[in-house]
Amino acid sequence: MLALADPADLDDGPRTPKSATTRMCAVTREVRPIGDLIRFVVSPTGEVIADLKRRLPGRGLWISASHATVAEAVRRHQFSKGFRRDVRVTAALADDTGQLLVRSTLDALAMVAKAGQVVSGFAKVEEALQRRQAVALLHASDGAADGIRKLDAIVKKMSGESRESPEIPVITVLASAELDLALGRSNVIHAALLAGPASKTFLSRSQTLVRYRDGG
Repeated sequence: MLALADPADLDDGPRTPKSATTRMCAVTREVRPIGDLIRFVVSPTGEVIADLKRRLPGRGLWISASHATVAEAVRRHQFSKGFRRDVRVTAALADDTGQLLVRSTLDALAMVAKAGQVVSGFAKVEEALQRRQAVALLHASDGAADGIRKLDAIVKKMSGESRESPEIPVITVLASAELDLALGRSNVIHAALLAGPASKTFLSRSQTLVRYRDGG
């Protein structure tokens, strides 16, 4: 049974003395790092919206970064209980939040491309992997299995050769059309991230998207 949110679940704003590195999920009642949660606020028009960057003004309610958990919060009217007021919550809030996460991930990948920290195309990606320049491998979720298997084999071989080498994450959360949009190129199936701050931001956002889709 879902418990009522306590007023203490609400923060006092995006940057206050109460700012913390952990928060309690208003649905599961678990205390988790804020990176594993999504902050929701009430807009001036009374609508509940996701505050992915944790910067919007007003008190915030924290929910685990999971489609199922956000959908449960909507179903149980958790936002009205948590904010202790009448608020407008769209039935599609969980799906809408997922789309915001996709957009945020694509924006981060576009910044990676702008910074010159990505290569695409099978041959270039293979070369980046073999030269140990890649910090992450991207496959389009709708890419052909053969190319994916060949590049994944290189990553697996590299991981087995040296325990000291950092593990290269393999990301399959975006479709080819989305990769095209973010990178400004056509028919992108494979890409490799190179080291840099923009790549770190993309990796963080893509991991949040994966967690949201997979259930946190």
